[in-house]
Amino acid sequence: AGKSTLLAELARCGFATIEEPGRRVVREELASGGSALPWIDAIAFVRQITAMAQADYKAARSLPDPVFFDRSLIDAAIALEHLTDEAMPTDLAARLRYANPVFLAPPWPELFVSDAERRHDFASAIAEYDRLAAAYPALGYDVILLPKVSVAERLAFILERVETN
Repeated sequence: AGKSTLLAELARCGFATIEEPGRRVVREELASGGSALPWIDAIAFVRQITAMAQADYKAARSLPDPVFFDRSLIDAAIALEHLTDEAMPTDLAARLRYANPVFLAPPWPELFVSDAERRHDFASAIAEYDRLAAAYPALGYDVILLPKVSVAERLAFILERVETN
């Protein structure tokens, strides 16, 4: 959906950004020969990204607002719930609140690519997106869908909405 490219552009503009925990965990596991990888042990992988997302959230509190996250603790918790039926603790969702609005990037087939860190297919990306699109509003977040336009137009779209909130 172009989230990482958009986040890189936000960082280039001087905003604080937090890289996707999943990609960081995959890199660490591949470098160390670990097995907490989505294609080997998906549950261990999601538990690691959950812990990393919690640490990211806490670390971001010391950064100047706004802080843009490629993925959040909610994304990780919803993935864990999908794999294990373990519901996200409601107190966790209440204690670790992200700012509104939440921008969601719908799956975009023309931008979707698998690589060494992301081996899932487009159908899996759509299913994950559908789970997140349902979860965020259920947790009280205002969701804004990013339009399928150029990176510069997406950047302007976000900044216009962040500055007015």
